[in-house]
Amino acid sequence: MTATTGLPFDDIRRLIADLPPPDEEAAAAVRARDSRLTKPPGSLGRLEHIAEWLARWQGRHAPRVERPVVAVFAGNHGVVNQGVAAYPQAVTRQMVANFQAGGAAVNQICKSFDLGLKVFELALETPTRDITEAAAMEEAECAATMAYGMEAVAGGADLLCIGEMGIGNTTIAAAICHGLYGGDPADWVGPGTGVDAEGLRRKADAVGRAVAFHKAHLKDPLEVLRRLGGRELAAMAGAILAARHAKVPVLIDGYVASAAAATLHALAPGALDHCLAAHRSAEPAHRRLLDKLGQEPLLDLGMRLGEASGAALAAAIVKAAADLHNGMATFESAGVSDKA
Repeated sequence: MTATTGLPFDDIRRLIADLPPPDEEAAAAVRARDSRLTKPPGSLGRLEHIAEWLARWQGRHAPRVERPVVAVFAGNHGVVNQGVAAYPQAVTRQMVANFQAGGAAVNQICKSFDLGLKVFELALETPTRDITEAAAMEEAECAATMAYGMEAVAGGADLLCIGEMGIGNTTIAAAICHGLYGGDPADWVGPGTGVDAEGLRRKADAVGRAVAFHKAHLKDPLEVLRRLGGRELAAMAGAILAARHAKVPVLIDGYVASAAAATLHALAPGALDHCLAAHRSAEPAHRRLLDKLGQEPLLDLGMRLGEASGAALAAAIVKAAADLHNGMATFESAGVSDKA
């Protein structure tokens, strides 16, 4: 799916203004079948709600997960020059090569659960500008990158898992959250890939300076994204938006992916209704951000890897929810007596 031609952010705003509604008939069909399955009502807990969510946003009964896609977006950031990362920027490209060779954690999870994997490189040789002294991207670049992210659902998918790779991007996520929600910069920073206490201080300082520098422009969430964000975050936002229009439910990975999603939520709170938070990252601010987004994560395993690893794991739960709903017998078909 691609947006129509127009001024840089105009097409994005039109897509946000025209979000497809849920299919409540499909959701009602799930509830009706669920009430006849061979189990006590509600005994599968949240799995029952996941099946209903799938049907509501796929627009069909029965809900199915037959073409799940994990999309990992990789970008580099000028703010790394502020000493905010524990690893050199070259690691982003090296990890992309690792994904492509099948050697990363997300590759193993995708293999375990038969998930498709797409890796999107975003001009790694040209980091975005340092957000402490300039906008990360021009409006046209940000809009084009969002459109590129929309390609994640091209070719067909019935569940999209989004995640990222980018040295320095937890600082970017913190800047977006501080720009959207305020508070103290230190509230939004964390260890990322493993910075020490002095590194945390540098991160908080960079976030504070960046938000102060761009303060006059941060009432518009799309400006927050282009000024304080990065290419992989813009692409993830585009992927989430395209998935809504393509009737593809979305699992959002950790802190960085959630920060990208937060810009859409700030534009229209209902923009994330077709999304679930896959997991709660060990990155301290992720809990606070999920509260802002009104999301209860599916998993809480102490993970903080990124690369869509939490979303890929959660996809197994979503697949199981669909299979349970579709494959279980009803009381009638199994010849089992219902409750009196």
